[in-house]
Amino acid sequence: MTIERAFTILAALLVVIAALCLWYDNVSAAFVLGALGAVAWFLSYRFRLRARFPVTEDEKDSTEDVGGKIHDEDLSDHSVER
Repeated sequence: MTIERAFTILAALLVVIAALCLWYDNVSAAFVLGALGAVAWFLSYRFRLRARFPVTEDEKDSTEDVGGKIHDEDLSDHSVER
C-alpha cells in the first residue's frame, strides 16, 4: 500500500467518524475529526502530485539558492522611515 492510499483511507475514516459525531450531537469532536480528515486528504493529494511530477537535482539546487539569501541590491529599493 502506498502512502497516498493510506492517507486517503485515513481521510475517509475520519470523515465517517465525524459524521457519526454529528449524528450524536458532538459538534466539537465532529469539527476536529473533519478538519483532520481534510488534512489527511490534502496530504494524500500532495504525495500523489509529488509522485506524478518528481523533482530533479537541478530543480532542487535552484530552489535552495532562492530561499535563504538576501542580496544588498534588493534592500536598497526599500527605504525604512523612522
